[in-house]
Amino acid sequence: MSPDLPYEKLKNNSLFIDVRSEDEFNESHIPDAINIPLFTNAERIEIGTAYKQASVDQARRLGVKYASNKMSDTFEKLLELRGDHNQNLVAYCARGGYRSTFFSSAFSSIGIRVLKLDGGYKKYRQYVMDSLPKYNESIEYIVIHGNTGTGKTEILKALKNSGIEILDLENAANHRGSLLGGIGLGKCKSQKQFESNLIEQMQEIKAGYVFVEAESRRIGNVMVPKYIHDKMKTGMHIFISGDMDYRINIIKKDYTSKDNWIEESLISIDRLKKYISIEKINYLIEQIKAENIEVVIKELMQTYYDPLYTNKSDEYEYLLKIENINNVEDTADEIKKWYLETIL
Repeated sequence: MSPDLPYEKLKNNSLFIDVRSEDEFNESHIPDAINIPLFTNAERIEIGTAYKQASVDQARRLGVKYASNKMSDTFEKLLELRGDHNQNLVAYCARGGYRSTFFSSAFSSIGIRVLKLDGGYKKYRQYVMDSLPKYNESIEYIVIHGNTGTGKTEILKALKNSGIEILDLENAANHRGSLLGGIGLGKCKSQKQFESNLIEQMQEIKAGYVFVEAESRRIGNVMVPKYIHDKMKTGMHIFISGDMDYRINIIKKDYTSKDNWIEESLISIDRLKKYISIEKINYLIEQIKAENIEVVIKELMQTYYDPLYTNKSDEYEYLLKIENINNVEDTADEIKKWYLETIL
């Protein structure tokens, strides 16, 4: 049997197989890992109950029973994965114990080599916590500021596509950062998953300078680690601005792309009650129901987002200002030109 190997030795050429239950996987996992649960959520609870209330042997009997029932289907999945990927197959569970040991041993013994991650997800999590500050120390941030709707996220993506390195905090969180920033995106990531997604991005950074979007520490339900946020504040800063019509079109495109945007918008608007009068909230609800989204966006920007952002943005001295932008690609090109001529 192959020895257990640490994440650092496996990360560059491995396909990770998370054998924990669906709930464990959904809460947090190694990015791009594939979930092939040895036990379902219900089975895991039943085995745990047997362990506590009956005996270790009874828990093991249940474990063997439920794992055996999945062997055939799992074997076919592993054959497919082995054929599609020229990578190590690496199993992990919570702590590198029974589940991943059984999984790697069973399938390695019948011809599909499956390595085992040393220490499981717990040790991987420690790697994330130890490594994030170290990667952060090697980075100089160039922070893009701009009012809501200036397309900062799309500009970051355009910079990345042109070969400039970025850190996409909103993508890592699956949230746009504001109180309404989850509309159309689904559930915000957990703090653990957010940090795992950050380390995944940081591991790919080669240059010392990295573009990032200005953010509050809180993005949806997650918090940007303080050492990252503090270093962003002391980095270099640039500012972009666009007229109201341009910004409305950007926001409309982002927030109405999914069929249920009206329902999600109505739920999200309710979160603004502590900041906006009830009369204004009721007016916005009426406009959302009538699908007058441009009216809602303009009202929110003028009465809430712009005043809030102006208070924050006045703190910085900007090395570059680009005003009246009207195209994401052109703005990214101008930023790249400034970066190559002035910073590098």
